[in-house]
Amino acid sequence: MSDTLANPYLGTSRNPFNYQKVEQVSRDIVTEWLTLDEITQQLNLFQDESQDSYLSSLELATRMAIEDYLGMSIFPVTYKTYYGTFNGISGSQVSLDLPEVSQAFQGQSGVTILSVEYYSGDTPPVLTAVATTDYYYDPTGNKVVVTGLPNTVNNFISNPIVCTYTCNANPVAQYPVIKQAGLLLLTHIYNNRSNTTETKLNDIPFGVTQLLRPYKDLVM
Repeated sequence: MSDTLANPYLGTSRNPFNYQKVEQVSRDIVTEWLTLDEITQQLNLFQDESQDSYLSSLELATRMAIEDYLGMSIFPVTYKTYYGTFNGISGSQVSLDLPEVSQAFQGQSGVTILSVEYYSGDTPPVLTAVATTDYYYDPTGNKVVVTGLPNTVNNFISNPIVCTYTCNANPVAQYPVIKQAGLLLLTHIYNNRSNTTETKLNDIPFGVTQLLRPYKDLVM
């Protein structure tokens, strides 16, 4: 039996996923996704530049909300993911599930693994890099497979294994249906500037959720 079929890191099918903590460490909050021209046409603000700064802030909020809803990167996002204690033997092969991923497109990888590290058993523990030759990304399982994790991983630290990676820009973000959902959501935020209302608001048919739902990941 392969050593990838035991332990919480190991089986080919793991539910729930085996990461313990996720940090978003880098995110593009500058580059526009919906252009100002697209926005002003959507809102019928022709030749009105007085709100350009405000509209740019709404565009950013809209883009980030859709990224978070779909669990995909319109622009690259970098995560640091932590995994719990390890009780393997030297050279054990382990699988590290990734909480967010992006799909490959036209030869471009959807995910770039920046580093796999672990805290050693030294006192104090030392964050030690795993050689790039000792791990690879498995896009079929949205996981990093580490082929040579040593037995010096610290068993007293809560989450001694750390993977840092980037979700690259997802090509789905440029689909017209996704951008139209973005324009609808931006229009809603623009027209409703308070968190409360005296009347009940209803979703319009074929609104934001309906447009985005087919592109939201289904996790089995």
